[in-house]
Amino acid sequence: MITQILLAVVVMLLAVLIFLVLKGRGVKLRDIEDAVSSTWTKLGLDEKIGTLTTHTQDIRECHRSIEQMLRVPTERAALGELSLETILSDQLPPNMFGIRKMILDGKIPDAHIRSTVGLICMDSKFPLDNYRRMMETEDPRGKERFKNDFRKDVQNHLNKIAEDYVCPEKGSAEFAFAYIPSEAVYYFLVNEEFEMLRNYTKRGVQVVSPLTLSHKVELIKAGVHAKKLSEEAEEVRKELNIISQRFNEIDGLWRVFYNTHLRNAGERAEELDMAYKKLRDEFDRILRMSKE
Repeated sequence: MITQILLAVVVMLLAVLIFLVLKGRGVKLRDIEDAVSSTWTKLGLDEKIGTLTTHTQDIRECHRSIEQMLRVPTERAALGELSLETILSDQLPPNMFGIRKMILDGKIPDAHIRSTVGLICMDSKFPLDNYRRMMETEDPRGKERFKNDFRKDVQNHLNKIAEDYVCPEKGSAEFAFAYIPSEAVYYFLVNEEFEMLRNYTKRGVQVVSPLTLSHKVELIKAGVHAKKLSEEAEEVRKELNIISQRFNEIDGLWRVFYNTHLRNAGERAEELDMAYKKLRDEFDRILRMSKE
């Protein structure tokens, strides 16, 4: 918007200057000031810039509010849980996930997904205080100290997730998600602490961001649907087997009936017909003798 306004101002000024030159007049400072003032008034730049200033202040205040939320642990945790719930509710049916439900013998993760490999637990709380201090300080030594403290915070948090939520013997999957609601923090860890994240992945704890979690949720949903289709196909196969067995039973009964009863009945009918014909021939012969 600002670029368009400035471009319009430049175009108008050039048009005025070209007009003055073509008229053979010398371009004076007063002429330029008058042209600028006239253009400014016609475009209503005072009002538009005032509106832009108001919007900028609103955006700045909104940013401060969000930043303050991220500084307070309880509010930061609530924001993480809200974004996690939004992702799950947008991508999964209600019967595939739960929010703050008691599972695994009394554990209450921030969320869980019912998958083909067990309950996948998710924790959205994440220690970010030392990360924030590391990013804000200008002192190299202080930055390194806060970085080490942040690394320890992450390790402690991931250890807790591994202990609480990776327990296949109780019905969980062999992995759980540590959800970071900030893409910036996630990519910092991927770039700076890749080995640490890989080691925890081997222990069953996967660190995810909003984007990577959405991708994993789609894969989990596809796996659940594939299993459902496989189960339905198995049910169809079982029904076909039952129908085949019943057909075999009917086929056996028909063969016995046809070969034994129906065929015998046909043979008896032929014998009866032959006896009837013989008897009728005798009656005809007697009838002819009586007429003679």
